[in-house]
Amino acid sequence: MTETNHPDLWRDRIPWPAAESHKHARGRLGVVSGDAAHTGAARLSARAGLRIGAGLVKVFCPVDATAVLAPTLEAVMLSPFVDAPELIATAEPMRAMVIGPAAGVTAATRANVRGLTMLEAKLVLDADALTVFADQPEALFDLLGPQDVLTPHEGEFGRLFPGLLAAGRETAAAEAAKRAGCVVVLKGFETLIAAPDGRIRINPNGSPWLATAGTGDVLAGMIGGLLAQGVEAFEAASMAVWMHADAAGRFGPGLIAEDLPDVIPAVLRDLYG
Repeated sequence: MTETNHPDLWRDRIPWPAAESHKHARGRLGVVSGDAAHTGAARLSARAGLRIGAGLVKVFCPVDATAVLAPTLEAVMLSPFVDAPELIATAEPMRAMVIGPAAGVTAATRANVRGLTMLEAKLVLDADALTVFADQPEALFDLLGPQDVLTPHEGEFGRLFPGLLAAGRETAAAEAAKRAGCVVVLKGFETLIAAPDGRIRINPNGSPWLATAGTGDVLAGMIGGLLAQGVEAFEAASMAVWMHADAAGRFGPGLIAEDLPDVIPAVLRDLYG
């Protein structure tokens, strides 16, 4: 079933805090950073997750990135790790995890993804966490569940699902979600959100101002922040994709990725009203 993505479909499932809510009740989100030279993408994801309502957001980073990240984070927490087993142990309390933005196309990223799938946390896999499995996509798909989310642009999609795009974006997204067994967000001007049960939403409010580096990292963090708050994966992806585009449209010319998280409150305020 194909629908046009719109707030009328999910507005009543946005996770607004109750009077008695506290930070842990609002959900714990983790974001895995790259090394010392590649920390910006994780910061974008983390800030977006915090802005969209996750009560606690923590960046997990290789030890060498600690000195870079520590002076740049305020409300977002920081947890260094040495290897995949330590990441798994320290990330266990998280309700959702984002991995991939500038993580590195390395054996360490592959091991970290494998490790995180052992936890109960819902996963958002983006960028390098997708590309690192391009030679063995089925090995990734075997690890995923229906509440996990992949967020490829067309290049990354083509590496994980070679040849599918030739059938058209909608058919390709539907088949990809079925093969992967999870939600697939095929990014583009008309982003597609596909669930493994056959549901598809086409996002109508795409903005050309999103064509700038880092905006996908923000989207990954937004989806992760909603997953951390207990939103079902297909709905979380639908909400985040629409809000992400709406935020870009509101800001308009001159937008850079760093601007997007700070526009999220205005988007949420209108949806709340």
